[in-house]
Amino acid sequence: MIPSISCPPTDPALVQDPYTFYDRMRALGSVVHWEDYAMPCAVSFAAVNAILRDRRFGREIPEALRQPVPEHLRPFYAIDDHSMLELEPPRHTRLRGLVLRAFTTRRIAALAPEIEALTHDLIDRFPGGDFDLLPAFAQPIPVIIIARLLGVPEAMKDDLLAWSNAMVAMYQAGRTRAVEERAAQAATEFADFLRGYIDERRARPADDLITHLIAAESDGEKLTAEELIATCVLLLNAGHEATVHSIGNGVKTLLETDWWAKTADPALAEPLVEEILRFDPPLHLFTRYAYDEIDVMGHRFAPGDQVACLLGAANRDPKHWEDPHEFNPRRVAKTHQAFGAGLHFCVGAPLARLELQVALPILAQRCPDLRLAEPPVYGDTYHFHALSRLLVSR
Repeated sequence: MIPSISCPPTDPALVQDPYTFYDRMRALGSVVHWEDYAMPCAVSFAAVNAILRDRRFGREIPEALRQPVPEHLRPFYAIDDHSMLELEPPRHTRLRGLVLRAFTTRRIAALAPEIEALTHDLIDRFPGGDFDLLPAFAQPIPVIIIARLLGVPEAMKDDLLAWSNAMVAMYQAGRTRAVEERAAQAATEFADFLRGYIDERRARPADDLITHLIAAESDGEKLTAEELIATCVLLLNAGHEATVHSIGNGVKTLLETDWWAKTADPALAEPLVEEILRFDPPLHLFTRYAYDEIDVMGHRFAPGDQVACLLGAANRDPKHWEDPHEFNPRRVAKTHQAFGAGLHFCVGAPLARLELQVALPILAQRCPDLRLAEPPVYGDTYHFHALSRLLVSR
């Protein structure tokens, strides 16, 4: 029997500071049973890293555990079932390969001037007095950039944000029937929009990611219509959701420490961003299923067992990091788990890193006197860890 612990993921103390709870879990062992999730959780860096990199664990639900999809959720799972995030080889290999043929390093790097120009434009439009930095800065940058990359009209950004927020709520604690119905409605509207837009791009190709995804081919196979829709939804949702939270969490941390003035130095951008992602990542829990009998840190998993990898806990493991609760961009560089690891390592990680590395130094240069106007509060959105608002003044 592994040690067990209880704390509702909606508990206000955990929502505001999950790291104290993670320390309590980690003191019990590398793998601990979280009663409220009714599953074992990997809480040490070594255990999380081992599970994410072991191909005997995966995201796809084993056939024996699959349940019929409720009628009201069919539109949501019509997309989710074709998402490479939820698939394993060989389908995952094929889908990811086709996406990477379009989502190239060169294409992402070429976005740097656009990110820079957009950052300056948003700062130019900051209101006077106290204002919420999330809708004024953190939200527009990633959603506009991913829309431009895909070729989706920027005028759709409010719809994209609304659809994305409704769909990702399916993965948050405290899910209700109302949440499910909003997610299904968002999935329907999102798919309808993309279906029409993909048809338009088939007829009139352009130099955008959707056109390249349509054209991408591997061993004579292309993405089906359902796969194209699911891939575009995944790239739009994942391409901005986590980055919004990373910008918000990062600026909060920088303003609460003595690092804001140093942020203006572009030479520090890379280590500073990596430390932001380690210190307060946007996604804290990611699950896997065991496909075989597997031993991880003394815990035996049977086929079909589900395990939660606590990415936020791995990033504060004192056995892996010196002074893990200290924000220190000058620490010795090590791989963190903010983007996961292994087969499902975040395909959008290079874009997220670029957006943070470009936008944050400009914000610090243009707003050297930026300060918190009220104590920041995290939203009740676990297993995401994101601010509900970030009120600042300059």
